Amino acid sequence: MSPVRIHRIDYRDPKEAAEMVRLLDDYARSPMGGAEGLAEEVRERLPKAMAQRPDALTLLAYDGERAVGLCNAFEGFSTFYAKPLLNIHDIYVDPEYRGQGIARALLAEAERIARERGCCKMTLEVLEGNRAAQASYRRFGFESYRLDPEKGVAQFWQKPLQ
Repeated sequence: MSPVRIHRIDYRDPKEAAEMVRLLDDYARSPMGGAEGLAEEVRERLPKAMAQRPDALTLLAYDGERAVGLCNAFEGFSTFYAKPLLNIHDIYVDPEYRGQGIARALLAEAERIARERGCCKMTLEVLEGNRAAQASYRRFGFESYRLDPEKGVAQFWQKPLQ
């Protein structure tokens, strides 16, 4: 494998948008993504919806001309620091390319951009049973957080609205 190239996509570029959708669909089909592909309507709407969000960031990792890794992130805001933050929403590497530092390269570029934007931190969520991802994130400097050790580790919850 040649060194991967990390590229920030232009959502209006049909080829780049298609690669983003393909990799995100691969992720959604995997056990860690819920094992169900993206709905066709989502696949069609996603690039335009992402292009309309000034807080969105998508990075692709390329091996030559093949996109083999994806990082979708969105800028948020920390009220405790009164500064932006960057939330890593999706990170995925093609199974054939895992263990080669691609996730690390994607995270490093996301961190570079976060620092450029003046972000105070980066955040992400990871499934409790995804030990490989947890180890990778720890090596990169992520950790679970707690405001008060007696109150425990923060948890990410959701309430679907559809």
